[in-house]
Amino acid sequence: MRRSGGGLGFGLGFFRFYFFLFAQFIFACGRYKQPHAKIGFSHAVAPAACKKGDFYRRFRPCGWHNRMERWFSAVWKNHICSSVVCLALVLLLPPPPAQAATVVTHLPGFDGPLPFYLETGYVGVEEETGTELFYYFVESERSPHSDVVLLWLSGGPRCSVFSGFVYEIGPVMFVAERYSGGTVPRLEYNPYSWTKLASILFVDSPVGSGFSYAHDPKGYDVGDISSSMQIVKFLRKWLDDHPKYLSNPFYIGGDSYAGKVVPLITQYLSEGIEEMRHPIINLKVGYLVGNPSAGDKIDVNSRVPYSHSFGVISDQLYEAALANCKGDYENPTNKPCTDVMQTINNLMSEVLEPACPFDWPWPMPGRDASNRKSLTEEHYWLGDPPVEPPFSCFAAYRYYLSYFWANDNATRAALGIKEGTVTEWIRCATGLPYTRDLPSSIECHFNVTTRGYRALVYSGDHDPIVPFSGTQAWIRSLNFSIVDDWRAWHLDGQAAGVVAIFLPKIGLRNPSLWQNGGWLVDPSDVPSRTIRHL
Repeated sequence: MRRSGGGLGFGLGFFRFYFFLFAQFIFACGRYKQPHAKIGFSHAVAPAACKKGDFYRRFRPCGWHNRMERWFSAVWKNHICSSVVCLALVLLLPPPPAQAATVVTHLPGFDGPLPFYLETGYVGVEEETGTELFYYFVESERSPHSDVVLLWLSGGPRCSVFSGFVYEIGPVMFVAERYSGGTVPRLEYNPYSWTKLASILFVDSPVGSGFSYAHDPKGYDVGDISSSMQIVKFLRKWLDDHPKYLSNPFYIGGDSYAGKVVPLITQYLSEGIEEMRHPIINLKVGYLVGNPSAGDKIDVNSRVPYSHSFGVISDQLYEAALANCKGDYENPTNKPCTDVMQTINNLMSEVLEPACPFDWPWPMPGRDASNRKSLTEEHYWLGDPPVEPPFSCFAAYRYYLSYFWANDNATRAALGIKEGTVTEWIRCATGLPYTRDLPSSIECHFNVTTRGYRALVYSGDHDPIVPFSGTQAWIRSLNFSIVDDWRAWHLDGQAAGVVAIFLPKIGLRNPSLWQNGGWLVDPSDVPSRTIRHL
């Protein structure tokens, strides 16, 4: 590996030129007689009005700004030589260094040099708490100068984006073999990586996920809104350090719980573009979300009708749920509703995939039984210490492998992990506080798509945690026109799923929302299909 970062940014000739300019300013100012003037602050007069939307109002009280404006005006008029000298000094100083990054050429467990460009690093997003988000950046293997740049988040909340990097859409994956210890688990190249078509910025967010950390423990107390704002800050600072990607089309993507905050982040970015905040992000396209949570109410309330439609629960149970819960399955308010929901949850936990003891290595009485199944990426929690699952459950076994790979000293050295920040890496940090303060993301979807940005929503039909029926329901609630009605889509001559295309009723000419359904849960299940989404 090698370190990359900021430097002086100019050559010796540049330095000599500004040194000469500086000397001329010193000579001129030495001959200049400054008029005597008293310069100070006036506290008596307040501004008559401060226009709403004034840029400075965002940062300082209006009266303070006007007083400072008068003071700086006096400085400019009466101390012009000093100002010019200061300007020369600023020009002489080197630019601030870029965020430190690590260019990774080899990864432990991978045979030979990496056949792609990988960079890792940290970006500070909260100075007060010392919060820094860790990232993996993989450059497109096709045309990095023009291909899409995709910022990718994992669900949980607080599952490491390592899930996306190694299990889903990234360029490497674990070799399917038993691990006996003594060395790191082996990695191999993923032929269906999305990095064949796009540059991907994988970010451990919210703080506490993966290798992201905060110096002050208070920094870990975040939620939907605060973590989304941190991602916006992260992206702006990262692009400041990587300006060559500013012209590339930009997407934001995520799955499962991350699918809830992705439209909120996109909304923040679109508002920043409208207000001309720098750097201007080339958000020409929009966002994509897989099996996206929209909020507990719609996600949970869609599970019962979904389970009934799949034959998981009987007509009698379904009718009992309807009669006793009145459509609110998230917060039962009476004992009959509580009892029938417990029965339904127990039935849901017994279907679809083989039971793997690794799913829940510690007893958790009373927990929603549906969450004990390995149906989406966020429900494979990794305990401490990890319990080895049966090798036949390789979906769970690869999470077991990740613990040993990520905590190996050679791995941490290769990735440039700061010593003393994360003493033990775990895939999902469930013990940290997190506030779900975005009850629903539906309004965010509406706000972004009606601005003209595009969205791809793809869902699998075997996910009872975020059922596709709930996703269909909130998409219909947007009341968009159907451009291309529900139809099959094909891959290599075979049916791969179904798709519908929608258009907001606001005069836009380009379709703004694609709903893509099919027989997939996440990219790790059928990677050859999901790469076609790009």
